[in-house]
Amino acid sequence: MIEDVDITDNEFLRQFELEVGDNMARIEYALQDRKIFLTKYDMPDDMEEQGFRDIFIKAVFEEVKKRGISLMPTCPEIVGFLRKNRRKYKELLPVGINI
Repeated sequence: MIEDVDITDNEFLRQFELEVGDNMARIEYALQDRKIFLTKYDMPDDMEEQGFRDIFIKAVFEEVKKRGISLMPTCPEIVGFLRKNRRKYKELLPVGINI
């Protein structure tokens, strides 16, 4: 499995996208001040079975880190990933927010 994937920020649809073959995974977002709210996660079953969930979410988190903005996870899949990887991504959360 290749950990280095290219995600696309579709600003028009306000979503990060990952294309693999004919499949596309999406994480929808909303920007407010210096925060990005990750509001919806959608990945085809084929991609889930191939292990792309964590790879895609990590890539989105790295993009958020590069932009220097805070992360507000609001969908269960993103919250669950953040709980499992709390130490690595804790600095992305705004001050006072605990997951």
